[in-house]
Amino acid sequence: MTRLVLLLAVVWLPLNVAAQSLDRQIEPSGVVTLPQAQALALQRNAVFSAARNERGAAEGAYMQADVLPNPDVSLLMEDTRRDTRTTTLLFNQPIELGGKRAARVAAADRARAVADAGVEASEAATRASVTAAFYALLAAQEQQKLAAESAMLAKRAADTVARRVQAGRVSPVEETRARVAEANVRLERERADSALAIARRQLAATWGSAAPRFTQAEGELMRLPPLPSQEALAQQLQQSPALQQARQEVARRDALARVETSRRTPDVTLSVGVKRDEEMGRNQAVIGVSIPLPFFDRNQGNVLQALRRADQARDELAAAAIRLDSELMQAWQRLANARSEAQSLRDDILPGAQRAYDAAAKGFAFGKFAFLDVLDAQRTLLEARARYLRTLFDAHLASADITRLTGGQFVAETMMPLSAQ
Repeated sequence: MTRLVLLLAVVWLPLNVAAQSLDRQIEPSGVVTLPQAQALALQRNAVFSAARNERGAAEGAYMQADVLPNPDVSLLMEDTRRDTRTTTLLFNQPIELGGKRAARVAAADRARAVADAGVEASEAATRASVTAAFYALLAAQEQQKLAAESAMLAKRAADTVARRVQAGRVSPVEETRARVAEANVRLERERADSALAIARRQLAATWGSAAPRFTQAEGELMRLPPLPSQEALAQQLQQSPALQQARQEVARRDALARVETSRRTPDVTLSVGVKRDEEMGRNQAVIGVSIPLPFFDRNQGNVLQALRRADQARDELAAAAIRLDSELMQAWQRLANARSEAQSLRDDILPGAQRAYDAAAKGFAFGKFAFLDVLDAQRTLLEARARYLRTLFDAHLASADITRLTGGQFVAETMMPLSAQ
């Protein structure tokens, strides 16, 4: 026995250490991708884990619902004198009537189906929250790059103005304006750095990590989500996890109503035992039956409550269908608006802002424009780039909401990166 314990320890300890080491190495320390982030969240997210535990609890309730009632034993002694004492030993077995056990099992099975739908809904919500946090991080990374590029542009412009002031070509006031603009851009860069740190923590929080180990997210922010048709979304919504859960809840409430109805029929208890009569000096067989008389309690209150709960579940299903349809159409409209705005920014606004800035910078270098014109053109270009990033993020956020509501996945469409503007 001792050798067996030692052998198990030798085998189990290295495996346990390796498993713990593998678990610690799951979270990447360098680059994280969207599939990796979603896998981590589905493994460690507390909300999703709670849904899975609810599913396990429902399985235990189903097992318990199919169990027969236990018998009991009773001992009855009459008279304390030994010569005239009577002792009765009984075994009592309750017998359920009225289909109670079948109704109870059906209700537990419906509860298990509700828990299954809850796991699917929680998984869809977890994936959507991870997707939103991931694209928020991608947008923050791009915003930081833009802020760094803007700081370089502002510094280069300020140095150019300083040289022109030294040459006596422009007023020193222009240099002051350039330095103020450079300081403002530095502040924007600090805000971008802070927003990036917050976005990294928010993404790591989706899988329960307080201190993210990864350094950056790698994804395609410039891939614009597609716009599915409203008819296809309406059909897919009917099979969404949230609606499935609401439908299963209606079935569970109906099953509970049948459980309460079955309890109107009283159960029978059969008793079998033996009676020892010391005075007569012999044993006697005892057989009995116990039937409750439902004169007062016919479970009428619980039946009424269960029926009204079933009606309530139907009302909640109807309300959920309306709410989900409204949320889905709002998300669809947000995605449509974001796509249209992103395409307009890509095709018209960003190229125009870039040309205006290049012309203003070139004209200022040749003394044709004032530095205020350069600042205005630069501000317009930076605002257009920041708006483009926000629009792309809004599109991915709306797509994540659609995925959460319908449980579907869509293929993204490639957009032009900012570096190509």
